[in-house]
Amino acid sequence: MTTQTAQPVTQNRVSRKRWFTEVGIKHVVGVVAVVYAAFPIVYVISAALNPSGTLTGSNDLFGTISSANYADLNGTLFWTWVLNTLFIGVVTAVGTVLMGSAAAYAFSRFRFTGRRFGLMALLVIQMFPQLLAFVAIFLLLLGLGNVVPVLGLNSQIGLICVYLGGALGVNTFLMYGFFNTIPKELDEAAKIDGASHAQIFFTIILRLVAPILAVVGLLSFIASFNDFILARVILQSEENWTLAVGMYGFVSDRLDANWGLFASGAVISAIPVLLLFLFLQRYIVGGLTAGSVKG
Repeated sequence: MTTQTAQPVTQNRVSRKRWFTEVGIKHVVGVVAVVYAAFPIVYVISAALNPSGTLTGSNDLFGTISSANYADLNGTLFWTWVLNTLFIGVVTAVGTVLMGSAAAYAFSRFRFTGRRFGLMALLVIQMFPQLLAFVAIFLLLLGLGNVVPVLGLNSQIGLICVYLGGALGVNTFLMYGFFNTIPKELDEAAKIDGASHAQIFFTIILRLVAPILAVVGLLSFIASFNDFILARVILQSEENWTLAVGMYGFVSDRLDANWGLFASGAVISAIPVLLLFLFLQRYIVGGLTAGSVKG
């Protein structure tokens, strides 16, 4: 009787141990990761609601709650910076998607001299970030502004052109892998029906590669949204600044840094990226993984 009772107890212990090693440990790691990732967000929200304007005053989380920092944003050019950033980000994302998809379609469907070399050249060039060339970019826009002012310094169009100049490369290579997963028989069937390459590209291919277009557009939007160095070098007047440049002014003066104002602006500026991410979430996993199936 004792042996029969001890056997279920032993099996129960073994099953619990096995559950913890196979499943339970994942829950522990997940909880730790969530706490680690959520604490900075909670701290920033607390600082945004603290009217003291200092980070040390926010150590007592939500000890003081006030909307004074959000009201003070109306006395700055914050909303102008928001519109500037959204304009630059959206135009850059759309331009990146169109340029990258057109280049990827050409590399995927056409066979021409220098095709493989062109792909490798794009990939190697993009290993060097644009930040390494910001001095050359500054001098280029300085000279170009004397001829075409709209593309010179202190021009949002000029900044967009700089971003689009680095739009190819990794994005094209990523799209190229995804385009290769689309059967070429679709192109051939459309050609039999009299469709041109442009009609095939815009009416058939782009609809089938929507996941990778969403991923590239999202990554491009976030990159231009968060960029500081190029935007600071090119945009010189306060009315043309982006959020990254404008909000830096809130804390650039060590003796007069308003971290509460900066935190409240950071919370608001995170909303567009969050909404875009949630809207495109269903495309992200498929867009990042499908291109790796067939190169």
